[in-house]
Amino acid sequence: MIALAAAVVVAATALVAVMMPRPASAASLTEITNFGANPSNLQMYLYVPDGVDPEPALVVAIHYCTGSGPAMHSGTEWAQLADQYGFIVLYPSVTRSSKCWDVSSAASLAGTGSDTVGVKSMMDWVSSNYDVDPDQVYSTGISSGAMMTNVMLAVYPEVFEAGASFSGVPYTCFATTNGSEWNSECSGGTINRTPQQWGDAVRSANPGYSGPWPRMQVWHGTNDDTLRYPNFQEQIDQWTNVHGTDQTADLSDTPQANWNRTRYGGTGSQPAVEAISLQGIGHNLYSWGMASRALEFFGYDTDVDPTTSPTDPVTTPTGGPSGGCSAVVKIVSSWNSGWQANVDVTAGVSAISGWRLTWTWPSGQAITSHWNATVTTSGSSVTATDVDWNGSVPAGQTKTSAWGFIGSGAAVAPAVTCAPA
Repeated sequence: MIALAAAVVVAATALVAVMMPRPASAASLTEITNFGANPSNLQMYLYVPDGVDPEPALVVAIHYCTGSGPAMHSGTEWAQLADQYGFIVLYPSVTRSSKCWDVSSAASLAGTGSDTVGVKSMMDWVSSNYDVDPDQVYSTGISSGAMMTNVMLAVYPEVFEAGASFSGVPYTCFATTNGSEWNSECSGGTINRTPQQWGDAVRSANPGYSGPWPRMQVWHGTNDDTLRYPNFQEQIDQWTNVHGTDQTADLSDTPQANWNRTRYGGTGSQPAVEAISLQGIGHNLYSWGMASRALEFFGYDTDVDPTTSPTDPVTTPTGGPSGGCSAVVKIVSSWNSGWQANVDVTAGVSAISGWRLTWTWPSGQAITSHWNATVTTSGSSVTATDVDWNGSVPAGQTKTSAWGFIGSGAAVAPAVTCAPA
């Protein structure tokens, strides 16, 4: 058990190492105290962007073992996405020595005490102070935070619209009766229950509940040696059963090399359950750009003008290029060893179903990593194409941050040529 717990610490430490710096913003992370019932002495950190929407969405971003709320804030792109789209990010933070979430005690799993109560108090505080849209509340987490996301959606289904679990396990899989935080059988992937049994666990936590169930997105690496890969299918089994669907995928595709994606209860980008299996990847699977995929699954991936009232008249968009499409590279951050840029794609007078971008670097720049596009380079020439789900842009509209990349060399925004694909 000690060795397994140590493995979580090692994996979490490696996770911190690959997370990239978040672009600077005028808004800052704020600690909130006295937010309500807090039986396990959690800390609450909140990020409210300068351009917050009048009725904002809320994303609860839950950290990994050995992590913290500030580490999730600085090491993931949720705050950057909040700047872009106007939602609020809540970063709960554990204070117990392991810095792992309580996903094992009866009190936490029932929502009668421990961590679930504290996190719910934080959410209630945000909702009462910022008029959060109750139909746009989401949870996401990594490792222990992914387990906690499963727990929060199961315990409070009336609160959440959707969740995204990165390297997690199903609700109740980590339950223990001896006070231990660690369940070796679950972490080892040896707990194998039927979809009905997993679904019953969620339903038994909410007797009499008849409302809609939160949708779930599940990510797992096939080589995960901390929370073994069988937990991927067990999560699929649990949430498909909760939604009353079978375990036969309605859609299977490969959005990126070595990514196998399946959708259940629908084929669009917001099905009941979406699962992404990463071939050859271990526990440390989270990388920059995955949050954008989670945001699309949540159904909250379009800009909202924070100055526009819902009662304002809707007008037909105008503008955009006169031809097929155009694109702009926008530098959002730079540091000693590199820089980050997002790329906006705008359709012309007609909608496009895909795009192909090309440009030439002026002075030795290069792309060192990228997300949400297929990129090829030849010398100083760059070609980027959509990855299917982000290729469609309505006439005259802009797909903001359609994709992004990390660059080397001097930060520069090159002139881009766009062609419909």
